[in-house]
Amino acid sequence: MTSTAQAPQSGARTAHPDHLGHVIFIAAAAAMGGFLFGYDSSVINGAVEAIRDRYDVGSAALAQVIAIALIGCAIGAATAGRIADRIGRIRCMQIAAVLFTVSAVGSALPFALWDLAFWRVIGGFAIGMASVIGPAYIAEVAPPAYRGRLGSFQQAAIVVGIAVSQLVNWGLLNAAGGDQRGKLMGLEAWQVMLGVMVVPAVLYGMLSFAIPESPRFLLSAGKRERAREILAEVEGKDIDLDARVAEIEHAMKSEHKSSFKDLLGGSFFFKPIVWIGIGLSVFQQFVGINVAFYYSSTLWQSVGVDPSDSFFYSFTTSIINIVGTVIAMIFVDRVGRKPLALIGSVGMVVGLALEAWAFSYDLVDGKLPSTQGWVALIAAHLFVLFFALSWGVVVWVFLGEMFPNRIRAAALGVAASAQWIANWAITASFPSLADWNLSGTYVIYTVCAALSIPFVLKFVKETKGKSLEEMG
Repeated sequence: MTSTAQAPQSGARTAHPDHLGHVIFIAAAAAMGGFLFGYDSSVINGAVEAIRDRYDVGSAALAQVIAIALIGCAIGAATAGRIADRIGRIRCMQIAAVLFTVSAVGSALPFALWDLAFWRVIGGFAIGMASVIGPAYIAEVAPPAYRGRLGSFQQAAIVVGIAVSQLVNWGLLNAAGGDQRGKLMGLEAWQVMLGVMVVPAVLYGMLSFAIPESPRFLLSAGKRERAREILAEVEGKDIDLDARVAEIEHAMKSEHKSSFKDLLGGSFFFKPIVWIGIGLSVFQQFVGINVAFYYSSTLWQSVGVDPSDSFFYSFTTSIINIVGTVIAMIFVDRVGRKPLALIGSVGMVVGLALEAWAFSYDLVDGKLPSTQGWVALIAAHLFVLFFALSWGVVVWVFLGEMFPNRIRAAALGVAASAQWIANWAITASFPSLADWNLSGTYVIYTVCAALSIPFVLKFVKETKGKSLEEMG
């Protein structure tokens, strides 16, 4: 006969840490991986045209070098969980920090195009690890009463990382006289842009030595006394530590380890709810959002914008991304996930359609006509704003909430993998599509944004205010 006894109640749900600032420092240090995720993802934006020129490659080959990091991301994300369960969350962060550092040095000093691509894959692997380990660690060390706010550090760190990378690129370009291949510190400017990531990577590694291991991992490794010490440190000494340890151990024993097999069923291979998760992931990428972060400097230069100005516009786009993310964090629990997604979709359709219209005009003296140029610039910022305040945050919230408990982990893994693959498809195809027809490319993204509206209306159910146990 199986026991259904509940673990003792510890009072952790309403507990407050004795030193909240220390807990915030722990979460912020772990979120440094998110900062590197954002920084490494978008720093390549400043090097695209220089790489094309130095190695004399066409759009298709260039796209593969830019997009190949996403293959590393997928592998890193798929393996990080097992690595963290085997050697601990902190060791996993330290491995990611080393990989980020090695990737930055290698990318800054490549001797051939394939060599640069190899270091991009290494950096991608680190991004994939950081994308998994950061949120998992924060969720495990955060006091329950503060988990949502501390968990948002990861997404905030990603968008700040994107913005800082664009600001650094812009500063370095100006220092090199506006030439991506201009000399700085004995290297070309674009090499310095890629190499600067050594600084936050080393800082991330150093911070990982200043924060404690996850109590959950320590209990799984049989280190109960150390787990008790850390629980007292992050949740406060007023909780019943014995009961808290028993709660965690009870939850770990009763967890169902979901597997790929659990996702199968229905008439189209996967269960319908899994397809909805995949659909959300694919639509999030197929609107072309990462074109704004990987290729925006190239895009603006292709329609006649000065390189220095194009880097500045990339930075302002990143600031808009931060503003939109903050708006989403404020309203996602008030307005609801589904209404926010629909508002975002409508806004993205307008922004993308205006960009498609502006890019349909012929260049005059190598530039877009003045009116179309301004429309393209404003519309690009409008698109990023509406994406950030909706799909940028809402999709991750949906994916964390929408699946039944028994398949959540496996379904989230499949949906996240679909997102990396869709990201790769858009990133790898944009240069060739832009060479074919820039306006037509944006028409494709506009259609995808428009199709996301009936998809959300018909298939996606609101998860606001529901417990995870209600998702069965």
